Amino acid sequence: MAESTLLAPTPETPPAQAKPKWYRRPWIVPLFVIVGLFVAARLPSYLTFDTGDSLIVLREDDPELHYLMLSAHILFGSIAIITCSMQVWPWLRQHHPKVHRVSGRIYVFAGVVPSGIFAVVVTLMSTIASPGAMTGNLLLSLLWFATTFAGLVAARRRRYQEHRRWMVRSFALCTSIIMNRLWLVVFMVAFMPFLDSAYGGDMDALTMDAAFASIWASWIVNLMIAQWWLDRKPQRGRRTGSATKVAVGA
Repeated sequence: MAESTLLAPTPETPPAQAKPKWYRRPWIVPLFVIVGLFVAARLPSYLTFDTGDSLIVLREDDPELHYLMLSAHILFGSIAIITCSMQVWPWLRQHHPKVHRVSGRIYVFAGVVPSGIFAVVVTLMSTIASPGAMTGNLLLSLLWFATTFAGLVAARRRRYQEHRRWMVRSFALCTSIIMNRLWLVVFMVAFMPFLDSAYGGDMDALTMDAAFASIWASWIVNLMIAQWWLDRKPQRGRRTGSATKVAVGA
């Protein structure tokens, strides 16, 4: 048995496959298009310094301050979502690591930190959001802080695999603002059959419930998808390694 095992041919190592060009990754271009359109649709309304341009209902007692805080949150949030998209771009990380590092610092210190702080302020200033909706937004902000700084600490300690896992979670939370709008439409459509019965024809109440549900669904579902993706990749690698061992043992 020992002799036959030693003489058994070893499987050939498969040739290394060339990494796809950046434009051949099917999710890169759509990601930047969606992010670009979202920023282009939201940001201009908060650069005019005109409270009438706000897309969100402002406090009646101090609309100027509310608008100012909201504008700061959206401005820094735009920086965050653009640089965060750059952070998860494999081609940029592999071919331009210095740009990756610089954009990462911009994401943390010019995006997450100021945008997250202003998000907390804006949430507490809101006069129309329910306690449940406010709690959802506050938890989102705190988790965004936590995952981002966990990724930053891991990078400082040169634990790059751990760093990437945390940044995937941070990316999921950062982009939840886009998914929030999609979930809002989903819940509006889902609740519409109950407009006359459960809501007594009150469209405002239906919209508030849909907004409340979309706040929670946007970041919870995003985090679940991110964690599924993170857990799926190592398992795929382990299965490949196990298959190789079986082939060699055979």
